[in-house]
Amino acid sequence: MALKHEPPTTPYHAAQEALRVLETVAGSSTGVTDTELARHTGIGRERLTALLRMLRREGYVEQIADGAYVTGETLARLGSAQHREQTLRDKLQHTLDRLRDSVGAAVYMSRYVDGEISVTQYADSPATPKVNEWVDFRSSAHATAIGKSLLTQLDHAGRRDHLARHKMARLTSRTITSDRLLLSRLESQPPTVPVLDLQEYAVGTVCAAVPVTAGSSVGCLALSLPVEHAHRLRQAADALNRNAAPVLLSMAI
Repeated sequence: MALKHEPPTTPYHAAQEALRVLETVAGSSTGVTDTELARHTGIGRERLTALLRMLRREGYVEQIADGAYVTGETLARLGSAQHREQTLRDKLQHTLDRLRDSVGAAVYMSRYVDGEISVTQYADSPATPKVNEWVDFRSSAHATAIGKSLLTQLDHAGRRDHLARHKMARLTSRTITSDRLLLSRLESQPPTVPVLDLQEYAVGTVCAAVPVTAGSSVGCLALSLPVEHAHRLRQAADALNRNAAPVLLSMAI
């Protein structure tokens, strides 16, 4: 499977900057001050303050008594082969739970693995119920925000291969069933703009998804809302995109 080359998104930039900060902190045995971090990383003071706030919240760095920054417990656990998988899963779940509460919607983490779509984790609640998976997500990529977001990250041949293996069934009156039309839409989808599903998968539900890709791992973050909250969809999707950096960071470490 080949990936389509994408220009970096804002969350991608934030994750790259956060990695530079983490590398500098991890390279010091006694801790690094924010002044030293600014000098070593070249990141502006205001931006650095926001990154350090995020890294402290996520447990990647800690601030010691003299104000210097040292590596945090989460980073140590992710660096341990014994705990890495469970720590990563717990970290992502914590992030998804926080995103669900901040955007007021059910939130999903999905990946494209071995030619198939997999929703690996999600966060919902009685107030923000997850979508009823009435048709397997693996066979409905053409109709879901998750599926379309993952397909946009493949090259043209990868998309055609997926669609050749999964018939584009009409799930609602809004579902695109023409592979030519869908491929055209996917090709013109800007990578920094959330992919939307406006009742294409299920009547009564609207969804949005944003890419979270680290290296060769293709993934996306998505949210779903009942159609009566459709007026909140774009704002919620933009918030999801802005807050995707911690997910990217945990995938990259």
